[in-house]
Amino acid sequence: MKYDHILIRYGELALKGRNRSDFEKKLKENIQFAIREHPSCKVRRTYGRMMIELNEEKPGPVMEKLRHIFGISSFSLAMKANNEIEAIKEAALQAFLQHEGRKGTFKVSARRSYKPFPVRSQDLNQYIGGHILRNTDEVTVDVHHPDVEVVVEVREQGTYITCGRMAGSGGLPVGTAGKVALMLSGGIDSPVAGYLAMKRGAELEAVHFHSPPYTNERARKKVEDLTKILTSFGGRIRLHVVPFTELQKAIHANIPSNYAMTIMRRMMLRITEKIADKQNAKAIVNGESLGQVASQTLESMHTINEVTNMPILRPLITMDKQEVVEIAEKIGTYSTSVLPYEDCCTIFLPSDSVTKPRRDKAARFEEAFDFEPFIEETVKKVETLNIGSEEESADQQMDDLL
Repeated sequence: MKYDHILIRYGELALKGRNRSDFEKKLKENIQFAIREHPSCKVRRTYGRMMIELNEEKPGPVMEKLRHIFGISSFSLAMKANNEIEAIKEAALQAFLQHEGRKGTFKVSARRSYKPFPVRSQDLNQYIGGHILRNTDEVTVDVHHPDVEVVVEVREQGTYITCGRMAGSGGLPVGTAGKVALMLSGGIDSPVAGYLAMKRGAELEAVHFHSPPYTNERARKKVEDLTKILTSFGGRIRLHVVPFTELQKAIHANIPSNYAMTIMRRMMLRITEKIADKQNAKAIVNGESLGQVASQTLESMHTINEVTNMPILRPLITMDKQEVVEIAEKIGTYSTSVLPYEDCCTIFLPSDSVTKPRRDKAARFEEAFDFEPFIEETVKKVETLNIGSEEESADQQMDDLL
């Protein structure tokens, strides 16, 4: 006998009421997408749990992918046995012996979810514990601080035995909270904001402003790579690349330098809102943190927000830079974010940006020049990439061959 399943546990997801089934279906879909490179694995739902039947696939790579999926509180390698007491005892012994790590003490924790099974949980603990003791040397029972907890779950379709667990990412399955448009630059903050939005179940439509030739293709590739990293937490992401050059030049030529950053951010919001509407996204997410730079004061946010009625979510609003960096390092975006390729926000950057811009002045500057044709033309030319899709993967493979 050997470990042949992975048992997946829910956290917050288990508290859902009538719509719990919808959350479980989405989690199953996200798991299937994450482990698509392991076609022999089969994912099944059962009440309160999800199971992956390994079918000879190596568990290590599969478990590594599960670690990133939101909606999973923990998971364990499991050994499945028929619902017969002798089969369960032997499977529990083999699971204990094959468990990696110190095995000096143990305890058995049996749970009988399938009530027609004739042996009570307390009796199961004694039968299984006695069997392990009789077939091992220098092993004792410690019910308070065991080296190994042998967990036995009796379910209708079989009994699953586990001897350890790995922590999942928690949160809610991506896609259960609707869509948001993520304003994704090439910096450290916005990918972390996207990650945190995904943790609350949001599906991302990423929007990146690209200004060639002032921003080169390496800057764009960096954003594509950041988007690819984010897909490991929740499946496919559409990346909308906005050609921002002409509009940015018009801002630089027609707006006083101290208000140029404010007007640029207002234009970005207008364009992002239009893209969000087309993709049925209900909010905009960005990486702003209160007071971090000139465009992130309360006065700036108040003035910039004027151009949209769409909710703007700021997951990083209370964080300092070190907190954001620590998350970026944990999720694997930091090393890509710090690559020295400029994004459009650093182009024509004035040294005298106002930190407390006024709405009336911003509106007056915009009214003095007709930006609407530039906005409409920019939206028409948006390029959309499906990052993490099978089509994108095939295109990448072809590029590598060429």
